[in-house]
Amino acid sequence: MDIFNKLLERKGLKSTQQRYFIADTFFKTSTHISLEELLKKVRRKTPRIGYATVYRTMKLLTDEGLAIERQFGDGQTRFENVPEDGHHDHIICIKCSKIAEFHNEKIEELQEETAKKLGFKVLRHKLELYGYCSDCA
Repeated sequence: MDIFNKLLERKGLKSTQQRYFIADTFFKTSTHISLEELLKKVRRKTPRIGYATVYRTMKLLTDEGLAIERQFGDGQTRFENVPEDGHHDHIICIKCSKIAEFHNEKIEELQEETAKKLGFKVLRHKLELYGYCSDCA
């Protein structure tokens, strides 16, 4: 949370209990969480926190690279913590919306090789696979 406090200070923003609690709750979340889900979590302990405060806090975290905004084709925006272990990809069930993360070095190498063949230098990418999980198949 030191990073978050330094961010607020650098931006000239107040370090409020609400902002701190939202960020702390988000950083302790290990799933891909929507604003509504995050709001529900923070309201369990602090019922007076509003949607706009959660939205602005997550926008700040996203703009500063402390959170990643994801959209998995279901019309809902979700957020995830920046992975400590680096890049990962996602596989999403189109029935139950289960999301699994994975990393495959062969896929990464093939993407780089393909980009190189086509004369591209990759700065960032995302790979999302859609199908049915074992429970829904």
